[in-house]
This record gives sequence, C-alpha cells and structure tokens, in this order.
Amino acid sequence: MAANKTETTATETTQLPEQTKPETPVQETPKAEQPAAKPARKPRVRTTAVKKPAASKAAAAKTPVARTPRRASTSAKKPVAEAIQELPAPKHISLEDPALYTNRELSWIEFDRKVLETAMDPAIPLLNRVLFLSIFFNNLDEFYMVRVMNLQKQARSGAEPTGPDKLSPAKQLSEIRRKVLEIVDQAEDLWLDQLKPALAKKDIVIAKYADLTKEQQENLNRYYDEDIFPVLTPQGVDAGRPFPMISNTSLNFVIELEEIGKEGKVRYARVKCPNNVPRFLFVSNKDSTVTPNLGVTVSEGVLILSEDLIANRLETLFPGYRVITSGLFRITRNTDGEIEEDEADDLLAAVRDYVEQRRFGSVVRLEIERGMPQRLQDFLVDHLDLIQVQIYRYSIPLGFSDFGRLMRIDRPGLKYPETHPRTPKEFEPDRNCFTEIRKKDLMVYHPYDSFNCVLEFLRQAALDPNVVAIKQTLYRCGSDSPVAKWLLEARRRGKQVTAVVELKARFDEEQNMNWAEEMERNGVNVVYGFAGLKIHAKLCFVIRREHGSLVRYAHIGSGNYNAASAKIYTDLGLFTANRAICDDIQDLFNVMTGYGRVKHYRELLVSPNTLRGKLVEHIRREVAIHKKEGNGHIIIKCNQLVDAEMMKEIYEACRAGVKVECIVRGICGLRPGVSGVSETLSVRSIVGRLLEHARVYYFHNGGKPEVYFGSADMMTRNLSGRIEVLTPILDPVLRTNVMKQIIEPQLKDNIHAWVLLSDGSYKKLSPAKGEKIYDSQEEIAKHLNLQKA
Repeated sequence: MAANKTETTATETTQLPEQTKPETPVQETPKAEQPAAKPARKPRVRTTAVKKPAASKAAAAKTPVARTPRRASTSAKKPVAEAIQELPAPKHISLEDPALYTNRELSWIEFDRKVLETAMDPAIPLLNRVLFLSIFFNNLDEFYMVRVMNLQKQARSGAEPTGPDKLSPAKQLSEIRRKVLEIVDQAEDLWLDQLKPALAKKDIVIAKYADLTKEQQENLNRYYDEDIFPVLTPQGVDAGRPFPMISNTSLNFVIELEEIGKEGKVRYARVKCPNNVPRFLFVSNKDSTVTPNLGVTVSEGVLILSEDLIANRLETLFPGYRVITSGLFRITRNTDGEIEEDEADDLLAAVRDYVEQRRFGSVVRLEIERGMPQRLQDFLVDHLDLIQVQIYRYSIPLGFSDFGRLMRIDRPGLKYPETHPRTPKEFEPDRNCFTEIRKKDLMVYHPYDSFNCVLEFLRQAALDPNVVAIKQTLYRCGSDSPVAKWLLEARRRGKQVTAVVELKARFDEEQNMNWAEEMERNGVNVVYGFAGLKIHAKLCFVIRREHGSLVRYAHIGSGNYNAASAKIYTDLGLFTANRAICDDIQDLFNVMTGYGRVKHYRELLVSPNTLRGKLVEHIRREVAIHKKEGNGHIIIKCNQLVDAEMMKEIYEACRAGVKVECIVRGICGLRPGVSGVSETLSVRSIVGRLLEHARVYYFHNGGKPEVYFGSADMMTRNLSGRIEVLTPILDPVLRTNVMKQIIEPQLKDNIHAWVLLSDGSYKKLSPAKGEKIYDSQEEIAKHLNLQKA
C-alpha cells in the first residue's frame, strides 16, 4: 500500500464553526488506503495463458472489447476535516450540527472498503484473499438489496433528510454511486492484475472456453449436452411473450438473434443460468475429463465458468437461428419490503408470502459485462424500466460473491492454517456441565472455544431425565441446525420444549420457517415472535429438578445459535445459574411467549423497555464520577454505532473529559478528534481472519468496573425496535479476563486495525519502525483462557 501522507491523526483535533449549514460529509479514501498510483494502461484484452486454437463460430460472433481505465480514484475536493481546520475556532458547537456526524450509508461503504483492502494484503494467504474479495462483493449485493431502494424512493418524493448528518437522499445516492464505482474499479484491478495471475502461478488457472484444446472443448460440449442443456430454458421476447420476470441476483443472458435465411429480422431472448448448475467446471489437462468437483487436484487442469460454456453453446437453444450477439447481466432487487404484520392473522403465512414476493421486488441495480453492445443495454433498460445511474459495468465475472467457493480447492498452503478450538474441561462429555455451572459462572469465546460447549449443554439437557423443560430463542438456525435437532430430541424424550423462532431474520426466513414447522409437528411449543418487533436476544433456558426442587440454568450469547457461523464469528457466551439473571430470563420468556410488560429487570438490560435508558444512565454516571474523581473511561465494542441519541451521549461524555474508546467493526456515525466535542474519543475497527461480532460495554465506574455483553448494537433498531439482551459479567475473574484477554489486545492491534479519522475515512495501522507486529486475533488464540485468572 502507498505510504500515508495524511497529516491528521487519531489524536489530532479539528474545529467546527459555531453555525454550519448541512454539509455533504464527503469521505475521500485516506492515502494510506489507496494502492500506489499506476500509469494509465493501454486498452487490452485480458486472456489466460493457455494454448489457444482457432476460435469457435460462437466465439467469433462476439467481438472482444478491451477494458479501459475509466476514472481516477482520487478527488481534488478537500476532505471535510481539512476544510473544517481552516475555519476559526468555535465558542460552542451544538450537538445537532450535522457536520458532527457521518452518513450511515457512506460509513458502510468505508467498511466494505476495509474488506476490499484486506483482500489486497499480500501477507494474507492467496485463497483467503479471494475469499475476502468475494465477501466484498457479497456485502455490496446486500447493501443494494437492503438500503438503496428506500433512498431512491425518498429522492423521487423529495423527502427531507432523516439522519443526524442531514444529507439529502439525492446526495446520498450520488455519493454512493461515486464511491462504489471507485472501489469496484480497485476490486477489478485486484482480481485482474494480482489475484487471478497469482492463482495461475500456483496452477489454479481460470481459463476461457476459446483457450482450450479441441479435445477439452469436445468434452465440455459433451458435458453441456448431458448436464446443462436439458435444464436451460430459452425465453423469447415478442408481442406474444412479454419480457420475463428476472429473479434477484440470478445470472442471465440477453441474446440478439436472426433467423437463418431471413436476414435483417432481429429477435431478442433471455436465458437464465440455473442456480443448480455448478459455477466452476474442472477440465483435466491429462485426459480432458470434466468434473464440477473443486476438491480434485486442480493443478492438473483448468477451471471454466459454466456461463462461459453456455455462452459458446447458445445457438443449440435456438435451432434455425443465428446468435448475432449476447451479453451477461444480473439484477439486484429490493428485499427490504414491508410485512403487513398488523393486518396478518397468521404471521407465518405473512412471512412466507413476503419471502416469495421478495424474489421479484423492485430493481435497484443492473450489472452487465463490459462490452455489451449498446442495443442490448438499451433493450434491458427499456424492459426493466431503469435509468443510466442504475447500471454498473464489470470487466470481471458477474456474481463474484460465488468465488468464495474456490476455498474448497484442496490447497492447504494457500489458506490460513486450520484452527483447533478448545473444549473447556467443564464441557467434556463425561462431566455433568450443570454441576460445573452451579459451582461458578462459565464463559466461552467462540471460535477459540468450540461451539460444542453450547451443543453439549443442550445435549445433556435433552438426555438428562432430571431436566423438565428447555426454552430457546432462535434467530438464524442454519440449514443443518444441531441446536434444533437437540430440541427435537428433548421433546421426543417427553420434556417441555419451547422455541421462540424469529421468522423475520432477513435472508434466513425460509430456513427458520422450515425448522419451526418441523418442531411444531413434533410437539414443540413454537412461538413466532411479535408483530413489528424482532426477537434478537440469544437465550437458552434449562429447568432441572434437583433434590426435590427446580433449579434453572441459562446460556446467554452475543451470537446466533448457528454452528457454521460460530466457526468464523467471534462471540461471547455465558453459562450461569445466577438466581437474579435466571429470574430475569424467566420473566422475559413469559413476555415473549405470552403477554406482559416488565418495567424493571434485576440484572439484564432488555430492549425496547430498559436497555437504552440504562445505557444512558451508565454513561451519565461515568460523566458525574469523572467530574468528581477523574479517570472516567468507557469502552464500547460493537458492530454498528449510529443511533443519534447514543452518539450525542457519547459526545457529551467526551466534552466532560471522559475517555471513550470504541471498537466498531462496521458503520459508525461519530467523528473523533473534533475540538470541543470529541477530543477524548477514539474509534477503531478490526478486520481480520475472523468476523468480530461480540458486543461488550465497559464502564470504569470510579474503579468498580461494570461490564456488559450481549446481542445489542448501538443502532436505533436494536435499542428501540427489537428484543435484545445485555447481561452483566458479575464474576470479577471473568470480567477481568474479558477486558485483559479480548478488549486490550484489540486496542493494541497494529496489523488488522483501522482508525477512524474526523473526516469519516479510516487509516490502516501498521507497526512503526522497530515496533513488533501485534495481531489481536493471533494473540487471543495464543493466550485465551477465560476460566483462569
């Protein structure tokens, strides 16, 4: 990466004018984030170095179009922070001033830029870099599916800005497009100039159909005829056959045809690449055999994309016609629709209808391969009812999020070494985990601690004849859920089992509905949550008969009960038999499954009723203590921090001199280092091998620290629109270990950490000369032992 030339650091301050108009918080990429400037390249056709025979007839019908540089990745406009510094020092800055806040959508793009630049890091194993690049594109897909359509609607209606930054919807859309074009350019350069050639050097060659030998092409053609052709459906578009409905994120061909013998009469058609056809095909260099299995020794052949094969055989779908030209396209649809919960008699049926309709929501974005003829582009724009600013052109394969599948290639040397999570002795199968939990609270930190701890807790609860009931929340179950299976087993053994299944967990609705229906069929009490209120708390509650009375045990987590994500998400989990906490959980389950309004909980902070108010109380208490005694200190570790009220409370704490350190993986609306407002604030983000997902809230409290963890981020939806839980870590040993072994290493990280600057951009940290590399995730892996002081 280029050397940093930005003068502003995390500890320097900027000054805001006393009165400012709503400004556009334009965040330029810090110099440290950008690759070194490259001279303009001559237009060229990118090919793979594989022996190339004469082009096929189908390939010859398409004229290769060179990829050309499109725009500079920097802007001449000064960053907001620099512009602010030139203004005179203010007497007082109102916390309503929009210049104090970064727009959440633009902050999200800065988050995805960090993912992209992680893929650029040559110190990361090659296949993991490809994985990070696929995650970058997957994130973009979800961003457009969830966030952009509402902005488009607001811009069309002339709606007023709603966020604390006061950036208009139209300006947000303009900045989103500018920034996305910039980072996608960088992503294309990364793939075409670095990753793809590097893979080829390691004998993982992604070739083109036209580059293969005749024998390889013949075998591919045979595979196409037998395994792909039968499932393809050509769809003509004419007066009698309207333009077909295009499903969200599917790969499609738009084709221009001419009937043989009737030159000049052009027709159009669409062919969808079925999602049950393998994207990657391996073609052997030895015997030219074709297999969709990425687990083979790919160094002995090449990989072909299935859409490339289909493109070269399109004429087989239209006998009597000649393919004049064709092009790939992909659309992104809005998935953030409304579920009419208040009007629904059956929430399950309402969510099922919503999921079906979502596949065909309004089109937000059209992606096309660069070089598609203009008449095909015009055909798509006309039939999809789009405008030009919704079109994005690519020189790399569309749907690049699928390229994460290359991790299935059996090349351990090109991946991070396998990890071996530990299982604490308390959760070994030959021990009674309830006896251990009754002795003391136990805490685990996934994936360093195996998710098998949670499964063992459930397994023993399901099989133990003394357990009489289990209550469980499920937000993202996963397609193969061992948690759901143990709940089913417990019910088969006669226990009372209650599952609170959140049907509205975005993109997991279908899996959750399937599990809910199976559990209902087997006698589990299934509750589908509330209309208008998601249940995001992570709770498992076990009631066990011991010596003639009932004893309660609980697991409280920060992550979903999903065995797959628990391997790559860092999450905390607490096992406890604490009476007050169990009383709170019992009350909360009664609220979730029945009716009730609990105004006070003994230990838990629960949204939407008590969590926000209690966090505000804790922040203000820290301010009051700091004014009397000094040493005020707040640490917040979360995924997102954009709630307007909480940001103002943090700014007030900083104004009072309280030290506030934030570790925010994703979007953050704060601006550190503003004179008179946030001089004691620092914000950093950790983007590494594992996805940071745990939420931790620390308050120094005059030397009597209080630490909470749980499921809630500092977003309005978490604090006001969901059932969330933060629980105190009451055991002083566990509390100290969480801070010393997790939080402090992340505050010291100098290799995967990004520091937020006052202009809304991030600066990647790197060790100073002579300074030792400190990778927090590696350090935690080496030293974490949560059960010992």
